[in-house]
Amino acid sequence: MCGIGGIFHNNPQQAVDRQLLVNMAAIQVHRGPDGFGIRHFEDAGVGFCHARLSIIDLNENRARQPFSSDDDQLLMAHNGEFYDFQRIRADLTARGLRFSSKSDSEILLRLYQQVGLENTLPQLRGEFAFALYDRGEDCLYLVRDRFGIKPQYWCLTPEGLVFGSELKVLFAHPAVERRLTSEGLFHQLMQTMVPGSTAFAGIQQVKPGHVLKVQRRNGELQVSEWCYWDLNFPREGERDRSLGEQHHIEAIRAALLEAVELRMVADVPVGCYLSGGIDSCSILGLAAAVSQSPVKAFTIGFDDVRYDETPVAREMAEATGAEQDVLRLSGEQLYGWMERTIWHTERTIYNTLAVAKFLMSRHVNEVNYKVVMTGEGSDELFGGYPAFRRDMYLHGLDDLPQEERQTCQELLEQSNALVQGAMLAANQIDDPDLEAVVGFTPSCLQPWLACAPLVPELLAEPHREALKNYSPGKAIADQLDPTQLEGRHALDRAQYVWIKTMLEGQILTWGGDRVDMAHSMEARPAFLDHHLAEVAVQVPPELRIKGKTEKYVLREAMAGLLPEVLYKREKFAFMAPPAHTEPKKWQQMKELADRHLNDEAIKEAGLLSAEGVRNLFARHDAPATSDSDRVQMDAVINHLLGVQMLHRLFVASDIPAKARAMADDLGWHPEPSPSLQDAASRQEMLC
Repeated sequence: MCGIGGIFHNNPQQAVDRQLLVNMAAIQVHRGPDGFGIRHFEDAGVGFCHARLSIIDLNENRARQPFSSDDDQLLMAHNGEFYDFQRIRADLTARGLRFSSKSDSEILLRLYQQVGLENTLPQLRGEFAFALYDRGEDCLYLVRDRFGIKPQYWCLTPEGLVFGSELKVLFAHPAVERRLTSEGLFHQLMQTMVPGSTAFAGIQQVKPGHVLKVQRRNGELQVSEWCYWDLNFPREGERDRSLGEQHHIEAIRAALLEAVELRMVADVPVGCYLSGGIDSCSILGLAAAVSQSPVKAFTIGFDDVRYDETPVAREMAEATGAEQDVLRLSGEQLYGWMERTIWHTERTIYNTLAVAKFLMSRHVNEVNYKVVMTGEGSDELFGGYPAFRRDMYLHGLDDLPQEERQTCQELLEQSNALVQGAMLAANQIDDPDLEAVVGFTPSCLQPWLACAPLVPELLAEPHREALKNYSPGKAIADQLDPTQLEGRHALDRAQYVWIKTMLEGQILTWGGDRVDMAHSMEARPAFLDHHLAEVAVQVPPELRIKGKTEKYVLREAMAGLLPEVLYKREKFAFMAPPAHTEPKKWQQMKELADRHLNDEAIKEAGLLSAEGVRNLFARHDAPATSDSDRVQMDAVINHLLGVQMLHRLFVASDIPAKARAMADDLGWHPEPSPSLQDAASRQEMLC
């Protein structure tokens, strides 16, 4: 895992600022503290940078990126991991190719030389984002992995295109505008992002499973994109019903084992994150069986027993012989680290679980681990979230009697009372634009759509006016591919929408890469192996959610290694206690609000309405306010704090100057160009 960035000028004769490339690497040193590299093609107006976290091939010089081909026709920078790279390297070596490193990244360069990009992509397995410039085509390709595990941002400036692993990498370039848009602000306050977007003007993400092609012609950049992979649930009439339950259980077990085994490959130790859910417990169980020595298991514990999963996690650690390392956190600690966390997430957070994971990655780094496997993706593939069960009961069981349907919903709401207002909406929300594309309004989006009516009153007048006729549901619906929804079962559609919105925009950003890499820690989510995903979509809906049991097929596949209490346990949404549940935590939040949401701070940023903010706090504190409404308003307050922090950190601050200062502090500077080195040598001879 690393950080990348780069520049592609409109004019190939425009010189690339090598110090700027170094600055772009330096500002993401947390992603790659083990060294940096820059490389550019002088006569092509293109240059890349790379900050390295060494995990595969620890040789500093041999695996140093960016890579270029021997003939200087190709330039490449890669962030992430390619699994199964040893087999691919051996196969290419047998065909006569020679490798200059033992890095997994180099297989990309060699495959592209042999078969081109379109035939290379199906062979890449893992989490990755990369940039590749082809001099022969005068074309830049930006590519992102299938689920969006690794980030990749880009924008156009008057000079050309700038890209990077994080927004701050782009902001290090003085030509990149730093401004929150009205639409971006709206979605930050309601939590759910429009797929492919950011909160900032002109900056977009490469979409998961997509290639962004930037073709230079006559001094202009022509940008296009194409999808190379998507999660493809079978249409209802096309699913193979001859395959029985046992077949699917065996297939899931085999695919998950292979995914875990591949992710144990590293030149440094690999640990596991361990909560009390069957996802991380399954990963640990398989990793422990594969490993020849005890696996290190890292667990977050909260001092509020209602949210603490430590006892179940401890039972799993003992069952596998893992070395468990528990980081205990109290509610009052979390808000103190919120601003540091926002610097890394580069978007707002609704729950301080992001801060807890930020602190956990710091702890992992302190005990000298760089790699952990995680359980993200299991709920998405196997129907684990309570929202999926609600959609199954409402839209996916046509023959379920109304009385039984009502009973199932009531039990679901009772068992998820703690997260109502966040994971489940308190009341049904129907959005006509989403219904037109999906067939219903997915329950996973309803808690955040329920926040949308609160947003206009919270906005400063110019933003409120700009959004007078704005529909967030339509903005999200417009980015969903209707061909992947048509003819699919309701549960398939619900899972697909979550994967395209909440997984990529929340779980893999502020709950994943951004807080993990904040402390140079690579997370490997084995469930998001695309081979496993292609097996999972073949599992019939009634084996993903069987009666009242979510993730049924996974439970059965892992039954032999799960403790009985865990095997029988209902899904519990892992989150940090909301602010209003703990007096000390509420006080910490109020102290942040006094600093960031006072009238002067609000006026200076120009994003929010001071009156609207005061009214929201008054409603939150009113005795008549329900617990679910408080959970919802806690989330909105976190977002209000977040947008003010985003403004202070990225708009009001001079990021180009900060990036240069970081490069100077690190002692990172470009090496003299060959022409300058020759001139210096001649001068020495004259002296």
